This record gives sequence, structure tokens and C-alpha cells, in this order.
Amino acid sequence: MGHSDGEHQLEGDDLSADDASWSDGVWSEDDDEGSLSFEGSGSGSGSDADSDEAAAAAEESDSSEDEVAPRNTVGDVPLEWYKEEEHIGYDIDGRKIKKRDREGRIEAYLKNADDAKNWRKIYDEYNDEEVQITKEEAKIISRLLKGKTPHGNVDPYPDYVDWFEYEDKGHPLSSAPEPKRRFVPSKWEQKKVVKLVRAIRNGWIKFDKPKEENNLYLLWGDETDTAENKRHGLSYIPAPKPNLPGHEESYNPSVEFIPTQEEIDSYQLMYEEDRPKFIPKRFECLRSVPAYEKALREGFDRCLDLYLCPRTRKKRINIDPESLKPKLPSKKDLRPYPKTCYLEFKGHMGPVTSISVEITGQWLASGSCDGTIRVWEVETGRCVKVWNVGGDVRRIAWNPLPERPILAAIVGHDLLLINAEVGSEEVQMRAKELLKIDEMAPQDDTDGKKPAVRWMKHEKLDGITLIHHKAVSNVEWHFKGDYFTTVVPSGDTRAVLLHQLTKKHSHHPFRKLPGLPVAATFHPTQKMFFVATKKFVQVYDLQKAQLVKKLESGLREISSISIHPGGDNVIVGSKDGKLCWFDTDLSTRPYKALKIHSKDITNVTFHRKYPLFASSSEDCTAYVCHGMVYSDLNQNPLIVPLEILRGHSSSDGRGVLDCKFHPKQPWLFTAGADSVIRLYCD
Repeated sequence: MGHSDGEHQLEGDDLSADDASWSDGVWSEDDDEGSLSFEGSGSGSGSDADSDEAAAAAEESDSSEDEVAPRNTVGDVPLEWYKEEEHIGYDIDGRKIKKRDREGRIEAYLKNADDAKNWRKIYDEYNDEEVQITKEEAKIISRLLKGKTPHGNVDPYPDYVDWFEYEDKGHPLSSAPEPKRRFVPSKWEQKKVVKLVRAIRNGWIKFDKPKEENNLYLLWGDETDTAENKRHGLSYIPAPKPNLPGHEESYNPSVEFIPTQEEIDSYQLMYEEDRPKFIPKRFECLRSVPAYEKALREGFDRCLDLYLCPRTRKKRINIDPESLKPKLPSKKDLRPYPKTCYLEFKGHMGPVTSISVEITGQWLASGSCDGTIRVWEVETGRCVKVWNVGGDVRRIAWNPLPERPILAAIVGHDLLLINAEVGSEEVQMRAKELLKIDEMAPQDDTDGKKPAVRWMKHEKLDGITLIHHKAVSNVEWHFKGDYFTTVVPSGDTRAVLLHQLTKKHSHHPFRKLPGLPVAATFHPTQKMFFVATKKFVQVYDLQKAQLVKKLESGLREISSISIHPGGDNVIVGSKDGKLCWFDTDLSTRPYKALKIHSKDITNVTFHRKYPLFASSSEDCTAYVCHGMVYSDLNQNPLIVPLEILRGHSSSDGRGVLDCKFHPKQPWLFTAGADSVIRLYCD
């Protein structure tokens, strides 16, 4: 804090008249006091004058008349409350104190370099102004920082004054060892205690009994919270009190309370329980009022009510019903999600049973009961290709690889593989080579039994037909595009089959299934396989060929299944309108069960990129929900219902038959029994 003489010589030229006393000397370290002091350039009398001034300032510091009232009058209100406001409080006249613009660090540094007195300025945050400390205040602050008394004329170590006279006061302390009696229990105190105990036991010493308080109580008061009831633990319930009399019970009521003769006659035509209990009458004075004729009867009935009426205490918990609802985020924060019908694909003549979206999102394939398979352009809704397959198309699935535009469709009882004829010529040539088959060979090692699947060439559509021993109900592709699975709802070992497209080979991986399979699908990233029966979902490890988990749904009958892109969460739909969410890392039982549809759920699906999942039902609706899965295993998934999509009409008691998400956009395609495909966007 010290400065050179040259600096303070320049500083003295800039001082005002009020700061003239500062120009007479310089700051220096006082060796005796160890604090900052103001030394005069003249004789030593200046220090005595300064000490006198400090003493005078100390004497006047206790006076409240010299204190300046703060400019801000907000009191003890925290200044953080004004953090976002343009003002910091109000002055004594009630006007807002505007915040001034705070200067940056560079401006403060330059200002400090130009002005040598700037170090004496401090910022008052309460009043939003700069205050310049005086010489005496600077000395006090310096002494306080060094742990000394605020004023220099205070002696922190005064001489000790002994106010008492005693012998050997020259040596008040003794170095003699402590006597033994100070460490041994007193025998005299022990004898005294034994004597008092013997006197209490023999009754020689009697204690004063507490005075009995008079049992006073309020005669007409409420005894619900009396100390006696609380002491005995009684659940006392006060009897209900009768209503106080009103104006009509007065002996001299107003005219409007007195009924006319017609009203009195009308009372006789009423039921007894509907008649008024009391009919007002008017008397000249109180002495003319007769005795109440039903006083004895009503008193007796009142006693019976108090004696025979059963009363129980019901503890009511004051809970706000809104607090019991789960706190869900706003729908605006969960956008985007499909909610508006943007496009309709019309062309089928029968119910559209299944749809599938190509992996790039440019093409949409659909199958219908009219015996046709159509390929649509998503952006324009234009039908690009139509195949007449000659049978009901119950399921359709697009190969997940963009360089393999191959459609797998369940037509009648068998599975059909055809070239979608989209993309470049090179891509189409590769697809045609994959669908070439020269001769039929046994596809299953069945030890002389009939093969489960026969691969045959479809001459008309230039594709492959997989003939199964029974009707196929479901088909799903592996994410690498070479393998696919089919489900035949039967109880034998060939109910679930795996097929390889490149080798034209099929086999059944399971020797025994615990129930009738409904659907099967692959894990999105691992070598896991999910098989859904009517009651359970079984998870198999294809590499180890063993059962890993068995999910218990608790549903009447499972109808569809979908796997989250992360692979750890599964949703299943049932034929009783319930949707179950499974967290396979958490439990084998459903994490959430949603009763959202009134009829059978036809399909459930997850979005590949967005935290969305949807379900379609026979009740002509499709539900879109937000399903966020967190990477933190300690945080449960967040499930929020978002939108109910309507628009399809019912046909033969059937509604929405299938739903699929766009692979890249938050769009949802729905296929209905009204032969219309709808595209819903945000």
C-alpha cells in the first residue's frame, strides 16, 4: 500500500480542498505500531495532533446523529431478489434506484493507473455507489487487518491492578504438591448421606405432598381436546349440536315469516317428513307464549340419538389430489412427435393388413386383402409399383439393407420374396442375383421326415416362395439383412424357423417351446433372439443356444412385440387392449402396464432415433407415447402419453391394422381396414 515520494508529490496537485490534509504527508509503515500511519513532513507534533483527532473521532463514533442514512430503503431484503431487475431498491421518496453500468476490468485497471487515489475507493453494493474512505477509516481498517485494536491510543496490555491484600502477596502461587484429601472422597459427606437415607426410610423426614388442583372445566365448552381425554387416550367425539333458532322461532317474528292459512292447509297435503317442523306464530308479549308441547318428546329423542347413534372417528389425511399425480413434462418440451394427418395413400381395394418402410425412408410397401402389394413414394404419395400376388397379404417386411431392395411378404400360407425394383440398376441386378434359385433341395435335417420349408422359384414374379408345412403368421429380418425368421403358430418344434437368404437354407433352432409362439424378432445389436408366446416373452442367446431370460407379461394373450433400439427395453401389446413395457435389466415383470385401448392391439413399434413408441388397435385409434431410456442405470425410463391419432373408419369391426415409424423423421404410418394408409407428422 506504500507509494514513493514522487508519486505522492503528483498526487498532491490533484487533491481538492477537502483532501488538503492528505497532501501534507505520505503513507508509511510504522515500526512501533506495525500499521499504516500518516507521517507529517514537518516536526513530530503532527503525530500528536493525529492521535488527538483519532481520539476525538472515537468519542464521536458513538453518536447516531452523524450517521448518514442509507440511500436504499429496502431493509433486510436480499439484493439477489433484484438480480434480474433494472433497479436495486427504492429511495426514501419511493423512487426506484436504477442500476448504474458497471465498468469492466480493463477500464477499472486504467482508472486505477491514472488515479493514485483510486485505491481508497470501495464499492457499496447496497446503495450501488462508490465510497471514498477517509484517513482515519484507512487507519482503522489497517489495524483491524493486523489484529489490533481499531484506535491507536488504546493500550491492549494494561498493567494489572491487584485490588486485594493478603499475606505473601509477593508469591501468590505455590509449587507445593496437591494434598491427598483432594483426590479421596470425603468421609464426612458419605456419613451425612447415609444418615439422610436412613431418616427417609424410617419416615423421620417427610416430603410435602403436591397440592391437588381443583378439577375445573368449561360447562358449555368443547371437550374434544381436554387434557383428561388425552391422558386416558380416549377417542372422544362430541355429539352434533342442534342448530340455533332463527327469526322464525321468535315469539314476535316479522310478517314475512308467518305463513298464511292457505300455506298451512297445503302443509297437510305434504308427506310427514317433508312438512316443516315448526310453524311460526305471533304473540303480543313473552308472557303469552305457552309451553312447548313437544319439549319432553324431543328431549327424549335427543337422548336416544346421543346414546344409540354409532359414531366412529375417521382420520382424514389432508393431501392435495394434484400432488398424487406424477409430474410429467409438458408436451411442448417433448416435441417433435406425430399429431396431424399430412398425407393419405389410397389405391387398395381391401383392408391394408401390413406396411413396411424402406430403411432410407423414401419408399413405403403395403400389403392388402385385395391380393396386391404396392410400393409408394413417401414424399408424394405416388404408387410406383403394384404386384398382384393372388392371395391375401397378411404381413410384409422390407430388407433393412439399402443395397438389397427385397420384400418378404406372407401371402396365403407361404412366404414370398420379391425384388422391389427400386434404386439404381446395379442394386436391382444384385437383388435379382440373390433371388435366383436353380434347383430345389431339402432345407432341413429332419432324418427322413418331410422338410419344414421348401425353397421354390416363383416364375410369375421372378422371386422365391418358401413353402411351409403350416400357415405363416409373422416374418422379421435380421439387422444385417441376410437372415430372417418366420413364425408358424403351432405346437411342434418347427414353429419358429430361421432362414439365410444367401445360402437359401432354413433350420429350426429350438427343440421345444413352452407355448404357442405368436411373434419372433431379433435383437437390434446383439446375437439375441426374442420369442413371444401367448403369456411369456423368452430371450435366447443364439450363439450359446440357451435361454437367457423369461419375461412374464401377465396378459391374456400377447399379439405383438417390439424391441427398443438400445436392446434393453421391450414393449408388448395384447388382445385385451393393454401395453406392457419391460426393462430387462430391472426385472422380468412389466415396468409399466398401460390400459390405453378398448379393443385388441394389432401392432406396437419403437422409433429408431427419437424417444417415441406407438400402438395401433382395432378401436380405430393409434396412440403415440414418449419413451425416454436413460444411459444412467439408476434412472427409470420416462413414459408419457402424447397423442391419440384418429381418422380411420371401422370396417367389419376392424380398425387400425398396422403402424410403422419413419426411420429418420418423427412420422407415423398407419394402415386401416378402410383401405387407406395415413401419414401423421408433427
